[in-house]
Amino acid sequence: MKRENLKDLLPIYESHPPSWIPPSHKSADVGYPGFHPPHPGQDEDFLSESNIKTGFLLSPYVQSELSGATEALLQLDPTRNRVFDHTALTHLETIMGEIFARRAESIPAMPPWFFKIPSRVTLNDAKRQAWFADLANDDVPLHKLGKSVPHGAKGHDLLDLLQSNNVAIPRALWFLRVFGANETVGLRNKPNYNPTQYSIDWTNVVTSYLKKQLADIALPSAPRLGLNIKQSFKGVLSDSETRERWVSRFTYCLQLLRPFYADGLVDSRTFLVWLVQQMATCNLAQAGFVAHLADEYLDGMLTCRALTKPFVDACLSKLTEIRTSGQGQLVNLDALLVTLLQRVCLSLPDVFVSPTTWVAHSSLLVSILSDNIADNPAPGDQRHREIQRMLLDNLSDIQRRNDAILFRNLPPRVLERLGSMVVDIQTLNSISRTTDISTISFFPCHSTDCSSSVFTDKLDTLLTWAVTPLQFGPHRPFAAVTLLLQHHERTARRELSCAVLQDHLFDWLDTSEVAADSANLRFVAALFGRLVKDSLFDYAAYIQRLVARSEPGLSCSASPSKHREFLRWIPLHNTTSSLSHQRKLILHGARARETPEDICERQMRREIRSVLPHVFGGMSTVPFSSLSSLHDNCRTSFNAPRFEQVKMFKQWLLPNYKKFANVSDKFDEAAVLHTYSTVVELFCATSCYGSLLELSLSVLSQTSHPDVVTAVGEVFHRFHVVWTSMDATSTITNALYAAHVAWRNRGVQVRSLLALLVEMDAGRHLDETARTLVAADISSFAHALAPDIANANMVPPVLPEILLLAEDPKSDAPSILANSLWYKYRTALDWGWKVWDNTVASLRQVPLMTDDIVKRHTIALRYAQFLLHVDQHLPAGIDEQVLRWFLGTGKGEILALTVDAWDVCSVILLFLCAHGALPSTTILRGLVYPAWTLCANVTSTEQAQSLAVYIQSANALFDCLVLRTECQTSSTLPNTLLDIHRFYTRRQDAFGEPHFTFLAAEMPTLVLLEHNEFVPQDLREDAKELRVKTCESRQFRLAAYRDLDVIRRAFEQPIQSGTIGETLFEPLVSALKVILSNSSEGTDVNAFLSSGISSVLSPWRLAATAVQLQFGLRQLGRAMAHNSTKHAASASLDKMTSMLFHHSMASDEAYFIAEMAKEIDGPVAEKFVNNGFKSLVEILTRAPTSLSPDALAEHVDRAGEILRLLSYVTEPFRATGSIFQLDSTLQERLGKAIYETLSAAESMFVTADASAPNQLTQNVIFLARLLQFNLGFSGQWTAAFREQYETVSSVLFRLALTHASGFYLDAVAFPLLLDTLCFVIDELNSHSKSSVSDLFKYYPTIPENGFPPDLPSEFYHQLCTLLPHLPPNHVVKNLVHAYRDASGQLIYGSPVQNRPWEWIENLGEPTIEEEANRPQTTIKNSGSLSLELFAARPTGDHILCSMPSSSSSNNNNNQTADVPNKCLEGVLRSFEDGLSVENIYRRDWRETRLEAQSDVHTSGGEGPGQGEGVDEVGALPALPGQNHPSSGVPSRRASPASSVRSRGSITSMRHSPGLGATNKMSVSTMSDVMEEGSTAGGSAGMKGQKRKAVNSDDEVEIIEGPEPAKAAKEVEEHEASDEEEVEMRYT
Repeated sequence: MKRENLKDLLPIYESHPPSWIPPSHKSADVGYPGFHPPHPGQDEDFLSESNIKTGFLLSPYVQSELSGATEALLQLDPTRNRVFDHTALTHLETIMGEIFARRAESIPAMPPWFFKIPSRVTLNDAKRQAWFADLANDDVPLHKLGKSVPHGAKGHDLLDLLQSNNVAIPRALWFLRVFGANETVGLRNKPNYNPTQYSIDWTNVVTSYLKKQLADIALPSAPRLGLNIKQSFKGVLSDSETRERWVSRFTYCLQLLRPFYADGLVDSRTFLVWLVQQMATCNLAQAGFVAHLADEYLDGMLTCRALTKPFVDACLSKLTEIRTSGQGQLVNLDALLVTLLQRVCLSLPDVFVSPTTWVAHSSLLVSILSDNIADNPAPGDQRHREIQRMLLDNLSDIQRRNDAILFRNLPPRVLERLGSMVVDIQTLNSISRTTDISTISFFPCHSTDCSSSVFTDKLDTLLTWAVTPLQFGPHRPFAAVTLLLQHHERTARRELSCAVLQDHLFDWLDTSEVAADSANLRFVAALFGRLVKDSLFDYAAYIQRLVARSEPGLSCSASPSKHREFLRWIPLHNTTSSLSHQRKLILHGARARETPEDICERQMRREIRSVLPHVFGGMSTVPFSSLSSLHDNCRTSFNAPRFEQVKMFKQWLLPNYKKFANVSDKFDEAAVLHTYSTVVELFCATSCYGSLLELSLSVLSQTSHPDVVTAVGEVFHRFHVVWTSMDATSTITNALYAAHVAWRNRGVQVRSLLALLVEMDAGRHLDETARTLVAADISSFAHALAPDIANANMVPPVLPEILLLAEDPKSDAPSILANSLWYKYRTALDWGWKVWDNTVASLRQVPLMTDDIVKRHTIALRYAQFLLHVDQHLPAGIDEQVLRWFLGTGKGEILALTVDAWDVCSVILLFLCAHGALPSTTILRGLVYPAWTLCANVTSTEQAQSLAVYIQSANALFDCLVLRTECQTSSTLPNTLLDIHRFYTRRQDAFGEPHFTFLAAEMPTLVLLEHNEFVPQDLREDAKELRVKTCESRQFRLAAYRDLDVIRRAFEQPIQSGTIGETLFEPLVSALKVILSNSSEGTDVNAFLSSGISSVLSPWRLAATAVQLQFGLRQLGRAMAHNSTKHAASASLDKMTSMLFHHSMASDEAYFIAEMAKEIDGPVAEKFVNNGFKSLVEILTRAPTSLSPDALAEHVDRAGEILRLLSYVTEPFRATGSIFQLDSTLQERLGKAIYETLSAAESMFVTADASAPNQLTQNVIFLARLLQFNLGFSGQWTAAFREQYETVSSVLFRLALTHASGFYLDAVAFPLLLDTLCFVIDELNSHSKSSVSDLFKYYPTIPENGFPPDLPSEFYHQLCTLLPHLPPNHVVKNLVHAYRDASGQLIYGSPVQNRPWEWIENLGEPTIEEEANRPQTTIKNSGSLSLELFAARPTGDHILCSMPSSSSSNNNNNQTADVPNKCLEGVLRSFEDGLSVENIYRRDWRETRLEAQSDVHTSGGEGPGQGEGVDEVGALPALPGQNHPSSGVPSRRASPASSVRSRGSITSMRHSPGLGATNKMSVSTMSDVMEEGSTAGGSAGMKGQKRKAVNSDDEVEIIEGPEPAKAAKEVEEHEASDEEEVEMRYT
């Protein structure tokens, strides 16, 4: 009874799910997900035999874990061929589509947007003050104040009101934003509404407010001189009270400015422009505040060059002002400015690439950017060192680019072939009689490879120098052969070297234009004859090669080959019969019995026999008295081909003469001398110097006549340069020493022989014993002539016996008188000087003694013989005594000489010169040169008339000694070849050092004489004739080309001394031109160009042209400094530069001309540049209307030559900062021409073919460089000029874009064009006449999305800095308006514009307590930004709030009170589909990594609430592998996901990342369950089948997922969105 009552009282137990589990369906009663309570009739309650014996087991879906759904379905329907056929997939897709459609229909729509701006109300002062007091009170919530805001104060007053109430910055910012929103609300519906306009207006308010405060900081004005006014100054910062008030207000304004700038309430561009302008205009007191302000907002500037460039200029100006005026003051400001500049250099170094800035502040920038960035860096501070390195690298790049734009520090030209040729030619021309040719290293010493290009070029230079008529000297072929022979001897593999050298020599003969010239045939034959003689050229191989290649015209034909002439003329010194026969066969054929050579040889023998009767046993004839008579008698011999000359002289004449020399003692000495002189003339006139050397050496060793020895010595002295070039000086020295020893043994001392021996030896050839012997002989000879006696006899001033010599007709009278005088006065040092003085005095009396010219000359020759004997009695000769007399007391005696006396004296002087007693240089220095100097400096006609006789006599002496072909001592004496040769020998001294310097110095003196108006016209004409003949003589030019500096110094000396007028500048230049060029036509500096600029700029004349042009330009510069000569000099300079610029020059030629013009004056350089610009305009505008790439390249190449020349000419002036006053019209025309050419080139990039891009790019690069060169010269800019360069800047930017990417990508052209563009923009800004400058006016306005898509990142950032658009505010950065088209494709629209005054913070409402168990699903669209702008839509998913864990609620330790219940949160997430909340990776990550944490919380807690809700479901059986490693208690988590048998948990072989041993259940397979069935409960393998497909992802295979190394908490903080592709692979 009691049990029944109890049953009635107790209700029937019903199992209920936990309260947090939502129903599976909103309306249908289908239960709860994951909740399956027991019910009657369930399978587990059926007590079958198998259930009792083995327990209840859930049958598997498949027979094996290797089987899939395909086998299972086939078992159900064996008739199906395929499981996943097209129909099944379509059906599944349709089902899923319906599911999503119904789901979307059930989701409520987004509510309409509604937002209300707090309204403005007008309040009285008390209420307004109370409102602002509440605003300043942080305890008053803003939503209380946000219903309405007061209206009234604006601008500066509003800011003052906020500052005075000390309103917190965030609350003040909210109020100002609401204030601005109300100000703009009425403007938003207007068509031209600009959301940022109010930001600009507000920026002007803020900046003016700041400027107003900065204006309070003033500096005292400087006291004025002359005003006695007492001034007092009191600054706002000097008083503590005003300073505190000012600082408070300024600080508050800066605090407001920061969020204004960050949120876009102030326009960043407007504010930064104001900041840059403020830095430029503020004083030093304000600069400290402005600099700190700039330091805070510098990052905004660094993205735009238009802002950073003027800011850098302003900082540099302030730094310069600080360091020049405030010595030791404002240290902090100085350091801050330096820091700002260093930051700019690190972030945007391109800003410093500005020629104007670099010119003005280069030294300051170098010191700033190279200084250490920290005073005391920490040891090992890698960051500091890296920054320092970056600064130095950027500085180096800045300096390099600025110098390039300014054409400074141009790279030194590597003198390639032209430069090397000039150096080589100067080396070859420097060979003189004092040169040791063995020391000349013409060919490279480090290489012996004859096949190298260097050797080939040098060989070509050497061979051409030896034969070209543009060079001078008969020694050249011998020098060339000697240098080549020395190189050949140094070559290691001589066999190979000979073969290669043979090829090179043949190629030169075959291709050289100089060799092909018939005028040079004799020189080519002489050169190659010497090469054949020294076995450097194989004559037989030469013939064989010509025959092998079937040389046309080699035999007799109408058009003979040049090689036929070479074969005909090249001599054979040592030939064989076979070679001679082969030569004859080639030239004349096999049937020729008598050849032209045979006829020529017979005639030569006949002529030589007639002029040399003693050699061939003929009858003696009258000696030749002139060279012309000898040449007339031997015309064939002198004009014969070189082959016949060498053959006859070497094989016939020379052997016969040697026989004659053996018996020459039988003949009279005069006959021997005449015979020898005749042979010498034959050899030297035909340039057979080898035969001449052999002849002279033979005569020297065989003769017993002292005069013959002297004659041989004169031949050695005359052709000393030739012997040096032949490297025969050693042979000659040894022969001279042998002759000296032989004559010494005979008891005869030949003084001329000793002097020549010392000269030839030059301390190089004789051994020490021989040299000591020679020195001893000279010393003993001198001591014998002038013994050392203590009491020397005094020579009386008058020696009457000398006057009496005139009346003594005896032939030995001169020698007797000389001996007697020597015997009396030999101990006196000046007896020679007094003898000469008395002789001149006696000569003055000779015209009074007789009127007969013959008698006068006879007396003169008697005195000449006397003086010659006196010379032989003086140890050093009479030369020094006479020169001292000429330059001393003899000046008056000379001026007193009459015409007749000069006639007598000239005979003596010429006789003494011919016989070696007086060198020609003594007569020139003592008589001729002083006469010219006196005449050039006369200042009256009377003075010139008094010097007429002297000048005429001096001119005659100069003509005879230097110029005349056949000089005669006296008209009464017969002239001989020996006397003519003696004069030639003495003439060599005048053209050798050190005497040539004096001769060259007299050429300007002759010019002054020519233009001295007081000098009679006939003397002036004589002076000009002498000068021109001298300068045109080959001997003078040989000496001039040997050392061109001597000529340059000679012509510069009178100008530098300042003794001549400016009218003589041009005649001096013309005189220099006569020396260094072939033609004497013209009188101005450019006349040397009239004959052809190509010749004067050739390597053979370039060094001489350099001297001439350099001297001429300097004189033009001096002439342009004087008004009287300025016009003529300007016209001459115009003509010269026009010729230069209209000549096509190679780079080396332009470089050499620039080197010549480096030291010119500024006006000349200005003329150069002006005329260069004029030529450039003509070249660029000469192009046709439709240019092709090839035509453009041709014009550019021509203009490049001029630019190269101008750049080197102006480089010294740019380095010194000189300012040129150029023609602004020419600059404007050049700029227009550049613009038109650039535009044409730009159009070609569109139509050019694939072969033209590189050429077009090079043309554009040149035009940009030309534009830089033009802009480098400051000048007046007109309005048209500025407009022109504005268009140029656009073209440059487009060309830079062209070369920044794509097919025309060029890493050189792009930065160069960009630098040029910046240069143009900077110049436009500097020449802008606008009072308010627009910093962005001249910069390109293309948007960033207009750049090519394949633009390299580096180029992209450089281009972005040129745009006037600052980066968008961070709020709208990378935000664009987008929409979907009809196909569902997302289309991106315009960028989102920042509307800071419309987007007001949503203050919200007072918080309302909501249900804790269910999330709020109501969506409010009431913000200032509508949710529709973000395509927001309800998804139906709940936002799960963090739930405190059950264990932490009762935990005594407060540290874990806020720990969320991850287990409960994970279970709640599993009840949502999560399509909009989490993707499959996040879900897998969460489910596989939260188990451990959940288990810890479940098993570790010991409170009474442990396992609540889970127990209601029931304890879930777990496999042994599921247990946590640190806990033996299995997890009792009742998650539906863990009770569902899915493909991933049963059949998948992929392990979830990070699982390991912590959670093995999710990867357990059926085989695992079967193997562990003995230890697990029977219910472990069988779960209710009602729970088997709850929200599972059976067909989803996770291929990639998050990496297993991350922890669960870290992943939850960095979860990726659905669109993110995270590459993660299971391991």
